[in-house]
Amino acid sequence: MVEQGAYNHVTHFYRGKVRDVYRIGEQHILMIASDRISAFDVILPKLIPYKGQVLNSIAGYMLQETKRVCDNWLLSMPAGNASLGYRCQPFKVEVVVRGYLCGHAWRTYQSGQRVLCGAKMPDGLKENDRFPQPLITPSTKAEAGHDEDISEAEIIAQGLATKEEWAEIKSKALALFAAGTAIAARQGLILADTKYEFGKKDGRILLMDEIHTPDSSRYFYADGFAERQQKGERQKQLSKEFVREWLLQNGFSGKAGQQVPHMTDDWVQTISQRYIELYERLTGLQFVPDATTDAEKLQKINAAIDAL
Repeated sequence: MVEQGAYNHVTHFYRGKVRDVYRIGEQHILMIASDRISAFDVILPKLIPYKGQVLNSIAGYMLQETKRVCDNWLLSMPAGNASLGYRCQPFKVEVVVRGYLCGHAWRTYQSGQRVLCGAKMPDGLKENDRFPQPLITPSTKAEAGHDEDISEAEIIAQGLATKEEWAEIKSKALALFAAGTAIAARQGLILADTKYEFGKKDGRILLMDEIHTPDSSRYFYADGFAERQQKGERQKQLSKEFVREWLLQNGFSGKAGQQVPHMTDDWVQTISQRYIELYERLTGLQFVPDATTDAEKLQKINAAIDAL
């Protein structure tokens, strides 16, 4: 691990659940995608090999592919797990877009509720059915602990965004979801749901952070989807949901007092392979592990910082 003081011109450091973020002066940030993995807003005890590189690589690919839809923060990727870009003033809201009834939406629906974050879900659906149109179900972005569902009205009332800003954010989020859906379809996948984060720089709203990665998105395999749905069979998916399901099966849902179940080496390798599979399936590119040493990565990153 590289010490935070090793990077040039760092003026502030923040460690998130998965990423380490370094402020470079006042205008730029360096984001390091770690091999940590979180679920139910808890960091699990073991690192997942290559996860950081996979997340960073998918995010870089997607940010480039969707730049025509919404401008974003990224300037360069000087190392496999490192991204350098503009510092924005974030909106403290995660914009979750759902095209299918799964995950948190399904658990809410199954409990009998038909409204999630102010968005209405129609009656008569079963798990993994497609919504008539994508729903936006925002959540507050917590610095620690659990994110909380929030409605559009509450976002505006709490001053997290103005009415005009939120209208632009919604428009950009739906356009990004449509673009992500098209990218996934080219590779035989279905983008079921995802989350976006936005910020402002020089008066403009930009897309921040990662997009369309397995940490922020859920994908189904398109081949056989309709048949499995008709028969009521489980859908094969590429996402982090399989980690959440494993935790739930082992009695952990992030509640106070619960113990994270033991993660065997085989299970850690399975998670790693699932992340790599998603990268290759989604991008159509072969995953090549970054074999450079920490010292070599540090040299490349510092050179990119100095060139800003």
